[in-house]
Amino acid sequence: MKSEFALAFNEVVEDRQLSREVILEALESAMVSAYRRAVNASNAQLVEAKVDMDTGEVLIFAEKEVVEDVQNKDTEVLLSEAREVEPEAELGDMVVVESTPEDFGRVAAQTARQVIQQRIREAERDIQMEYFEKQVGEIVSGVVQAVSGYSATIGLDKKAEGIMLRKDMIPRERLRVHDRIRCLIYDVKDNNAGPKIYLSRAHRKFLRRLLENEVPEIYHGVVEIRSIAREPGQRAKVAVSATQQGIDPVGACVGVRGVRIQAIVRELSDEKIDVIEWNNDAAVFIAKAISPARVIGVYLSETDEEGKTATVVVPEDQLSLAIGRDGQNARLAAKLTGWRIDIKSQVEAAGEALQKLLEDPDYQQMAERETEAMEKVTVMLQKKAEGRPLPPEDYDFMAAFIDRVEKRIEKKRRKEDLEEKRRYEEALATVPELTFEINILDVDLPEHILFILQEGGLETLGDLVLQMRLDPDKVLAMNGIGPKSFEQISELTDALRVIPEETQPEAEVETIETEAVEAVEVVEEAEEPAVEETVEEQAPEAAPEVSEQIEAVEEAEEVVSEPAKQEKKEEEDSFDKLFSYDARKFGRFESEKAKPDFSDEEVDKPSKKKKKKKRRTFSDEPDEWEDW
Repeated sequence: MKSEFALAFNEVVEDRQLSREVILEALESAMVSAYRRAVNASNAQLVEAKVDMDTGEVLIFAEKEVVEDVQNKDTEVLLSEAREVEPEAELGDMVVVESTPEDFGRVAAQTARQVIQQRIREAERDIQMEYFEKQVGEIVSGVVQAVSGYSATIGLDKKAEGIMLRKDMIPRERLRVHDRIRCLIYDVKDNNAGPKIYLSRAHRKFLRRLLENEVPEIYHGVVEIRSIAREPGQRAKVAVSATQQGIDPVGACVGVRGVRIQAIVRELSDEKIDVIEWNNDAAVFIAKAISPARVIGVYLSETDEEGKTATVVVPEDQLSLAIGRDGQNARLAAKLTGWRIDIKSQVEAAGEALQKLLEDPDYQQMAERETEAMEKVTVMLQKKAEGRPLPPEDYDFMAAFIDRVEKRIEKKRRKEDLEEKRRYEEALATVPELTFEINILDVDLPEHILFILQEGGLETLGDLVLQMRLDPDKVLAMNGIGPKSFEQISELTDALRVIPEETQPEAEVETIETEAVEAVEVVEEAEEPAVEETVEEQAPEAAPEVSEQIEAVEEAEEVVSEPAKQEKKEEEDSFDKLFSYDARKFGRFESEKAKPDFSDEEVDKPSKKKKKKKRRTFSDEPDEWEDW
């Protein structure tokens, strides 16, 4: 039969939901503290406590010095008593012996109660902290314990309490005491009184976790949530995509007759949820994000000043639906897609397109071709201003007119982007690669200039050289850079220039290679055995032509081989200079690929590679293609 101590010990273990080792360690630690307080022992003295789980008896073991005559029984012990524990003990040694005071159980019970409770609370706090730190970002279930004007207290597992601030609650949702609700843990902070667990029902991750719980396809990764935009308690938009073919991501989230999505809507206090299929094409994705409004066209623009902007054209009767109440639909669509969205009616967009053709000189050539269309659109806009209805054919004509003008703007911007990219690549080709590995503070310039350049965002020497190639005015505009400093920077960056590859020698060599290939082919044809009489008759006549072409190839070998030897020596010198680069001695050097290198073997064994056709860029296209 178990003793009363064992029964009380087990009751504490069950009540606190802690392990037996934690409770036993807290009990032993409390007994040690009670002994030190009872005998006024020093903290430097080693004291241990052992608890008998069957009888509840407590034994205290303390470290004492072995002496002949005991002056202080709390710190000293006789040699005979010490040898009972340690047979080899000698005078002056330190021995751990039993030192349990008389009637220690009753004294310890009175003095160690507070210590035991404190240790148990610390153990509970550590377990709670470790448990809930792993639950951050997950949904937990709890019971509402108290509600105030600023927050609500939610009872959780492990006898912990969570805090839900007013900003984390769903607006107009009434929480009642003893209601069981589900929340998202988004933060856990350690505190002396216990971990502070912050809960939320308004976080967008809460909607993500609800979808994962209700839709098995999302949980297993067959359907992926791309982005979420949410205004708690009112409306939310979710973009989803399928990772496997043949899966309808929107249908999987909605469920049969909307069963799955309705369960989430009820959990969120009747919050409307729009599930949209994600698309890699930004224009298509934005058009779907504006739903339930019908979209005529989406035109994208990306600039450094305004960022990513999308102009969305909708029918006039769909304008209010596309914008939504207080701009909610447009605002959620912008958050979902990451684009700044400008919604216009079809009539408004047609008027702006007509104004561009009339006033912007860049559209003069297009305006001449669109004269008839402009007249028709002008008449349509006048009718609309007078309040007269327009037939569907006029709206279709207006939509096509807007599309042509906006696509012209997009093509022009795309051409400007390509030109900017080409300028950047050309400038980057003239910057030595090693300069990007040199810190800007290691450059041989005055120290104050180096700090100004570093504050301006130029971290390496390569960044400085590239900026001077692209736009030196930005360097001159930096606060603290004067004409003399700018001149020093210009001298430094001008000396660091890689000569880009020239295309003209390559074209000449390709021509020589082509002629050599043709000559070899003629020789091979001449060496083939004659089968027909006509071939035998023509062979003597072709022989002089073959010999002339072979002589031309030999002359080409001599022309190419002599520069190749000289160029090889120059490349070796430039290669040595590249690896002996010193930040304080900037010199001019050429790239390893400054000129083409052709050895004798390359001429002897020409490849049958034909001349590559030059690709056409936007600058090569005729004007009529640019306008359309």
